Amino acid sequence: MDKAETVKKIREMTGMNRKEFCEYFQIPYRTMTDWERDTRHAPDYVIRLLEYYIRMNEHLIKKSKEKKEDN
Repeated sequence: MDKAETVKKIREMTGMNRKEFCEYFQIPYRTMTDWERDTRHAPDYVIRLLEYYIRMNEHLIKKSKEKKEDN
């Protein structure tokens, strides 16, 4: 899996759209867009930190599960 797919997968784990994710993690929207479109690459340590933080804060993952259950 390339970095763009990984970043998008991590964001989608939270159930947040790009804007919400950027606001929550204080990542510039343009940066996140570039990462997901593969025009720029997120550093490996940022990807690992985001994934770690989301997995350690289960309430962020539950948000996506709740949205799926509502549909």
